[in-house]
Amino acid sequence: MGKWTVLSVVVLLVALLLGERFTAVRRRFLVDRVVANNHLQNCVELKHLDHGAEDITIVGDGLAFISSGLKYPGLPTSDIPGKIFILDLHDPRLKPVELRLPRSFDVESFNPHGISVYIDPSDDSVYLLVVNHPQHKSQIEVFKYDEEDRSLLHIKTIQHELLHSVNDIFAVGPESFFATNDHYFSNELLKYLEFLLLQPWTNVVFYSPKEVKVVSEGYYFANGINMSPDKQHMYVADIFDHNIHVLERKEDNMLTRVKTVDVASLCDNIEVDPESGDLWLGCHIDAKKVFIFDPKDPPGSEVIRIQNIHSDQPVVTQVYADDGHVLMGSSVATVYGDKLLIGTVFHKALCCDFK
Repeated sequence: MGKWTVLSVVVLLVALLLGERFTAVRRRFLVDRVVANNHLQNCVELKHLDHGAEDITIVGDGLAFISSGLKYPGLPTSDIPGKIFILDLHDPRLKPVELRLPRSFDVESFNPHGISVYIDPSDDSVYLLVVNHPQHKSQIEVFKYDEEDRSLLHIKTIQHELLHSVNDIFAVGPESFFATNDHYFSNELLKYLEFLLLQPWTNVVFYSPKEVKVVSEGYYFANGINMSPDKQHMYVADIFDHNIHVLERKEDNMLTRVKTVDVASLCDNIEVDPESGDLWLGCHIDAKKVFIFDPKDPPGSEVIRIQNIHSDQPVVTQVYADDGHVLMGSSVATVYGDKLLIGTVFHKALCCDFK
């Protein structure tokens, strides 16, 4: 009778633990969250981006770099290798152009995720740093953009044990950057276990040729990262904590948490308006719909803008929302002039008029 009692208690405790985890996951994933459609006028679908535009970043002259074709565990994918596009926002045709990659580069396994552009002030050379996941590994590809040839010259591949599950990147030099790790484990099976545990184990890493170190930690799922126009602060999206972290950048590149801003959504990448300092966020509405894809009940999209983020009362505004029947799984949003670009993990991309 004693053994049966102990066994019953153990079974009950396991059931309670699994129930608690199930409830926690639903809360973190914002399961069954419903957001009313909030469409913008004059939205057009960008051509050639049928396999997503997971990350988009714009350089000062209106040239947008776009990563497409991400293959991420648990998400819908295609067999087509990843690609990098550019889009001239001054061209009224709004036609993304694929950038040629060198023959020496392994194009077939190219799996681009987060991207960042660095312009060398000494000669205006444009470097594109790309998070790449060949065979679901994590490494950083450093390219130099050739404007005349519309191509990318591969400079080098960066790998490091601290860069084990990189999601996004922000370049501060041709080979120096901040990067977010969205998982603690590198093993694929253990990564799935993390989704059940959902503990604040992920981090931000600073990499340079001289040093590599963890500069901030304690995130449930560190995702998008970007920098303030004055280069004094970094912003990190913790997608499963539903907030944006504001961090002060120290001289040694360590990051000190200043505040968090609640966005009540699952925000992915962060883009920063260089003039106003506003943050633009591509967000998911319900993570369950992203990871358990049902075309009859698709994952929705949401764009959020944060103004005056360093003030005592930041203004958080929903700019766009769709239930997934127009745009599935938005991951990035960025503005240039009166245009708003919205990219997705695996679906397509829109360009909307925004005033």
